[in-house]
Amino acid sequence: MRVKGLEPPRLSAPEPKSGASANFATPAWNLQSLADFLRCGKPQAGNLGAWKTSDMSTLGQLVRRARALAAAKNVDVDRAITGALDELAERSEGAIPEGELQVLARQELAGFGVLQPYLDDPEIEEIWINRPNQLHYYSDQHHVLELELNAGQIRNLTLRMLASSGRRVDRLTPYVDANLPDGSRLHVVIPELTRESWAINIRKFRAGRITLGQLERWGSLRQNQRALLEQAMLNQKSILIAGATQAGKTTLMTALLAELRDDERLISCEDTFELAIEHDDWVAMQVRPASAEGTREIGLRELVKQSLRMRPSRLVIGEVRGAEALDMLVALNSGIPGLCTLHADSARAALQKLLTLPLLAGENITDKFLRPTILGAFDLVVFCKRLPSGKRIVSEILEVSGEVL
Repeated sequence: MRVKGLEPPRLSAPEPKSGASANFATPAWNLQSLADFLRCGKPQAGNLGAWKTSDMSTLGQLVRRARALAAAKNVDVDRAITGALDELAERSEGAIPEGELQVLARQELAGFGVLQPYLDDPEIEEIWINRPNQLHYYSDQHHVLELELNAGQIRNLTLRMLASSGRRVDRLTPYVDANLPDGSRLHVVIPELTRESWAINIRKFRAGRITLGQLERWGSLRQNQRALLEQAMLNQKSILIAGATQAGKTTLMTALLAELRDDERLISCEDTFELAIEHDDWVAMQVRPASAEGTREIGLRELVKQSLRMRPSRLVIGEVRGAEALDMLVALNSGIPGLCTLHADSARAALQKLLTLPLLAGENITDKFLRPTILGAFDLVVFCKRLPSGKRIVSEILEVSGEVL
């Protein structure tokens, strides 16, 4: 579905009067217009609009002045914005909407500008940008917005998002996976890999503790499926979670890990940090890409090997897609129960995929070796499915045996 952004009301800022400070233009504010603008600018059910920050020249001046105050006086963002607002109020004719301006300025200085309202909206699952002046996101359905976001702004926002992760994107490394401070996963691909524009994807994850009981109440699990999975976790069974992209694999894994006993030591290995669980004895690791400075890559294979030296009582490997499948199978055959996710279109297809992925590790891997290794590694395969309505369900739980492999 294509939802066009609403054209927000324009806010005019006349030329400053003679003698007025050069820091700010004197605005002619219309409080109702700004309130309408804010409603248009934030995601609202059934009525989504676009941010037009260039129409608010005073906001830009406010942000620049606050940034200057923060640097000159070594104060935090909130105090800098307050100081800049005080200067603006002294030079303005009549009242100014300080509360609304403070929110917008803070989003620009401490958040991610025009994207922040969409990141804050709990109903939005994923945000992506294909080209300038257009934003896609998925909540109840696919939405497309037209907003003022040029190529330079996209680049600057992306670099700000990457700053806290310690990762980079440039012509030498034209793609990157990273995490935002709230745990969302950021994926960026830039030209020359893309035809022309920077391609940005932000996958958000549900905040708070998720349990199998919640999944049952949401209709994602049947009662008998919940009981089977609870018993499997209690008995330290190894579970392979399969499904397509956005089928709910990470959500299900999070709910399964909520069943861990307090005395279990969990070690997780992921491409980027996605798991968000509450468990005291937990070490989370993620891969490290090679850098232009010569820092070597550390992949999932190395993380799995290191995890075995860390006394795990439960091992989690997120998204197996390559040669690390061999190291995972060997690790789980050492007596350590684990959980793993895999892209596949059925539970049986997931097992068949495990017969091929380890072949990427070397020519000496044979089917004769892999079949008994898979049988010893996993007890259950859980297949997650996304329905046309967008609802995610567990459609199949398959017991791993010689009959199905």
